[in-house]
Amino acid sequence: MRYATVVISPEGGGLQPADQALAGDPTVTRDAIHQINLLSDGSCVSLYSVRGSLDAVAEILDEQDDVIAHDVSGDHEGLAYIHFQPTETVRRLLSITQDNEIVLKTPIDCLESGGVRVTLVGDDGTIQRVVDSIPDSLTLSLEGIGDYHPDSEQLFSVLTERQQEILEAAVEMGYYEVPRNATHEDIAGEVGVSAGTVGEHLRKVEGKVLSTLVQ
Repeated sequence: MRYATVVISPEGGGLQPADQALAGDPTVTRDAIHQINLLSDGSCVSLYSVRGSLDAVAEILDEQDDVIAHDVSGDHEGLAYIHFQPTETVRRLLSITQDNEIVLKTPIDCLESGGVRVTLVGDDGTIQRVVDSIPDSLTLSLEGIGDYHPDSEQLFSVLTERQQEILEAAVEMGYYEVPRNATHEDIAGEVGVSAGTVGEHLRKVEGKVLSTLVQ
């Protein structure tokens, strides 16, 4: 079994008008898409995790012509259920995954640029066919490809989204390298929290990962 992780970048900063509007608002952060389904009537439903001003999320969705209905729940961090009419590009993307023997891993990471990071799981031939079918209007970049090992995904899944974010930043910035190339303060500046919060989350991350390994 193989995987390929790709970044799909649309022109204009969003795959869908509502998605573009959320990505362009500085008070809102789209963290991930936990589920997205193409319905038999041609409309779509999606479930986002969002951070920031959830009142702003609801107001943005109220103003979008492509949104049929929505429900936003939570405080500073929460979920946004969106029922919408997809663009032709989004419809084609979802049809590609439905028409091929491929697994689209969720959650799908949402990027600040408006794009998404997607991991496809299947055999090499099917992955290549899916990649080749992605519309030319989208920019595609490959981030990783190789044998798929679900055990490593299960380890990551025991962490909260904020813990995953801080851990990813710590690894990318060299916190776990010898000698250490980043401090709690460096990571805090990258993810927008206090250094104390970074330290607390990393201690919890290390405890969860070690507990999972020795079970």
